[in-house]
Amino acid sequence: MNTIENIQQTIKENPAVMLYFSAPTCNVCHALKPKLLEAIDKNFQEFKIISIDTSIEQEIAAHFNVFAIPTVLVFLDAKEFLRKSRHMSVDELVREIQRPYNIMIS
Repeated sequence: MNTIENIQQTIKENPAVMLYFSAPTCNVCHALKPKLLEAIDKNFQEFKIISIDTSIEQEIAAHFNVFAIPTVLVFLDAKEFLRKSRHMSVDELVREIQRPYNIMIS
């Protein structure tokens, strides 16, 4: 089970972290997650992905001000870089991350 402290430690220790907030009752979440994971694995070498079930881990969702699902938070160099909720394009997400990620890693 995730804790706020564990997640914050992961964000501090890794150059790129994605938090994926979803719930078992969210059909959009189930359709989006595999596509998103595949795109991140394909385009980014050093990305840590943490999945958070908001139906169980409500305190974590509240801590990160997540009130809609699916929500994706991207942290680069331990700072929140990107926040997307509800309907999002995987390709658009990859494009928005690509340049700052490449600059950070190089």
